[in-house]
Amino acid sequence: MNNNELIRGYVPGALGRVAELHGKYYNEHWDFGFHFESGIARGFAEFLERYDEIRDGIWLATPKGKVEGSIVIDGLDAETEGAHLRWFIVSDALRGTGMGNKLLNTAIKYCRQQEYTSVYLHTFEGLDAAKHLYEKSGFQLIEQHMGRQWGTEVNEQKFLLEID
Repeated sequence: MNNNELIRGYVPGALGRVAELHGKYYNEHWDFGFHFESGIARGFAEFLERYDEIRDGIWLATPKGKVEGSIVIDGLDAETEGAHLRWFIVSDALRGTGMGNKLLNTAIKYCRQQEYTSVYLHTFEGLDAAKHLYEKSGFQLIEQHMGRQWGTEVNEQKFLLEID
């Protein structure tokens, strides 16, 4: 496998690894604690239990067989609210390699193939590299407010991509 290996679907251990990647990164850079990591694990587990391969997408970056990045399209409410882009992260080992761009482009391409009319994501102010990727891909900031959704007060943001 090379550093740009992407696989679609779940692999054993991905639930824990995706939670770990989020937990470590956001604790180190934003001082998010166990509340955040447990929320990631709980939300991802709930998603996996209702995962529908026809409606949803999971892509994992797996160089050398280890999960080093992820992105998910949750299509549960795609018809009414838009597809939900979730659990997008790359490890320090892959940051700056183009893998984040590849994951994001793969997810957007999937949304187009599914004929979803829009895709949205929730994030917060200060994640400049991710914001750059979102805006480069056509996402626009549509909402923001101070909140504690992740256990620490941040300026929460919602981005939307209208798909033509």
